[in-house]
Amino acid sequence: QSKVTELPFDEGQWVEKGTLLAQADDDDYRQQVILGESQLTARRQELASAVQNLLAARETVHADEAESGQKWMDYKRFEALWQQQVAAQQARDQALTSAKQSQATLERDRALVGVAARNVATAEANVKAAADSLRLANITLGYTVLRAPFSGVILVRNAELGEAVQPGTPIVTLADLDHVWLRAYINETDLGKVVWGQPAIVTTDTWPGRHYAGRISFISSEAEFTPKSVETHSERVMLVYRIKIDVDNSHHQLKPGMPADALINLAWMDHRASGIANGQAVIH
Repeated sequence: QSKVTELPFDEGQWVEKGTLLAQADDDDYRQQVILGESQLTARRQELASAVQNLLAARETVHADEAESGQKWMDYKRFEALWQQQVAAQQARDQALTSAKQSQATLERDRALVGVAARNVATAEANVKAAADSLRLANITLGYTVLRAPFSGVILVRNAELGEAVQPGTPIVTLADLDHVWLRAYINETDLGKVVWGQPAIVTTDTWPGRHYAGRISFISSEAEFTPKSVETHSERVMLVYRIKIDVDNSHHQLKPGMPADALINLAWMDHRASGIANGQAVIH
């Protein structure tokens, strides 16, 4: 957990996108980043050393191959001279021993190349693991800074300055007034007369006489009983379908939680039908 060290705004204030909303104590998280950077540097140095060892091992093998090839050529020459009784058997045997020794050295150094290659692969994996740890440490550090993801109004300060908060604890509640929507309910008998994208008119008691344009953006496929917030029991036992209406709020007059009415022209789909569906709803 961390303490909230900065909380510069109060409820009801407007903030622009990217504005700092809150800052939590980040000393421990910064130390983790510093440690991660140090470990990544060390792992990269180990990788560079492993690569150099691999290159050196390969150069040694190249030299061994040249020397071994020369030793076997010398042996073949002494073998031919010995067959012709020009060279002594001792010289021929010494050449064979030298060729076998160079061959053994070559095979040993080839095996060392394999070891060096595996060391490089291990070092590469260690670098990746250290980089992943550092990336995670930076992400965690970033979580100590809370910035507004969009322009809006602060509805609630869920925490106070100096308060210790756990990861995932809400600090502030920010309302996006540019994209408000209405949750409403429509009777089962009217369901076939509304479609996605159908226009609606939204009104509120707060702003009497003002109409806000909206469009249906969601229609539930499952029926439910009318919510308990509806006044009469007879209306509550009716089956209804939940709909969502996106509302134009360019002037930011509508606020989350504000009661509203939605008017939908049921003749919009079928000019032979008539009537208005009137649903009580709440702005979100």
